Amino acid sequence: MNPAADPQRQHYRITFTVLAVSALSYSLLQSMIIPAIPDIQESLHASATSVSWLLTAFLLTASVATPIVGRLGDMYGKERALLVVMIILAVGTFISAIASNVELMIAGRAIQGIAGGVFPLAFAIIRDEFPRDRVAGGMGLISSILGIGGGLGLVLAGPITEHLSYHWLYWFPLIAVVIGAVATHLFVPESPVKSPGRVNWLAAALLSVGLGVVLVAISQTATWGWGSAKTLGLLAVGLLALAAWVTVELRADEPLIDMKMMRIKGVWTTNLVAFLVGVGMYASFLLIPEFVQEPTSTGYGFGAAVTASGLFLLPATVMQVVVGQLSGRLEHRFGSKVLAIAGALSCALAFVMLMVARSSEWEVYVASVLLGTGIGLALSSLPNLIVASVPQDQTGVATGVNNVTRTVGGALGAQVVVTFLAGDMLNGAPTEGAYTLAFGLCVVALIAGVLVALIIPSARRPRAGTPAAAAVAPTGTPAAQQA
Repeated sequence: MNPAADPQRQHYRITFTVLAVSALSYSLLQSMIIPAIPDIQESLHASATSVSWLLTAFLLTASVATPIVGRLGDMYGKERALLVVMIILAVGTFISAIASNVELMIAGRAIQGIAGGVFPLAFAIIRDEFPRDRVAGGMGLISSILGIGGGLGLVLAGPITEHLSYHWLYWFPLIAVVIGAVATHLFVPESPVKSPGRVNWLAAALLSVGLGVVLVAISQTATWGWGSAKTLGLLAVGLLALAAWVTVELRADEPLIDMKMMRIKGVWTTNLVAFLVGVGMYASFLLIPEFVQEPTSTGYGFGAAVTASGLFLLPATVMQVVVGQLSGRLEHRFGSKVLAIAGALSCALAFVMLMVARSSEWEVYVASVLLGTGIGLALSSLPNLIVASVPQDQTGVATGVNNVTRTVGGALGAQVVVTFLAGDMLNGAPTEGAYTLAFGLCVVALIAGVLVALIIPSARRPRAGTPAAAAVAPTGTPAAQQA
């Protein structure tokens, strides 16, 4: 029986609203503190290295927890897992909001990152609860909220910090988190689709160590350098741990993440696209605000204040909202593969424009429109491509891994562009050539994303009324058909 047709269950639109509030609260927390880091450093008398951990700690726990939380949701129930995650997010946000020293705030940020599992849980709930013709649109819009919240956080951070204090960067999202947690308990039904089993804790530990060590190495390259013994040593340890994790998973009777699933062409190609799009997405959050804040004396900057610099990303945020609203119709008309290709291409064009035409503010705004359109298209298509390739009871863990690959790509891209800027300075500011090189890196990554997206298997839609039509989501075919 289709859960969406059960009169005892909440209407899927109510469920979607709750999921959207939960996802938005998490994505706001992910980016909102970025423009405020200098103020936080000054207020808490913290070093540049320690305050950088406000981002690193969040990134680490999010990357480690996301696939594990997705798997737990598949096993024990998505609504139950989502409620626990929202409570954890509320606790972490409260700790950071009241923190009077950087160590306590970092601890709160690390706890917040565990809520990265919000997105795979939301995707799995949508797949279980929504009418089949609404699954693609629901997933697309929820996925686009990651970019919407990220951009909106950067836009709102300046006014909040300027008129209130950085503490309110946590208090405002905390209100949304609490509302999301209460509404989850009251209105989100427990999924009837579960995958009984047990957690492979050895695999979870190896995955955690591997991802954690690799991300620490990447996040500290601006301080240590890419060729330092610390960086290379940690990368080696992390990669060895990940290799051990794969070996354990291949031999396990009940793997945490099924490696057979990861070898499906529709899965690994989509994950690679997510990685490459993540490079451009996260790099843009750093590059565009910093570029427009550079003083006019550099010959290229606009001398924008923190609040004004966030407004340059407002068109991107608006376009992500628009594209998210249209994602269901676009997917039905063109298919998720076409949207992924168009999204990566639009992002690449945005960075090409930033390479060759950025002398006027309107040019940066046009690039922002292209960027937001591309991010919206790409993010709305990726979860649907994953869902089209995996069994329903693996939705949580599969989409969780996809989120992690995007995050790792973003971490790598952000640190590489920071290295480019820091490595070519003149009178205390990056040279214009350094920005050109950084924008060029994003172009290369996104063009590679377009090429990989071209080889993603095209979904074959079963005809209405056939047995296969009832067995798969409207976005694709069973995993066995795309292996």
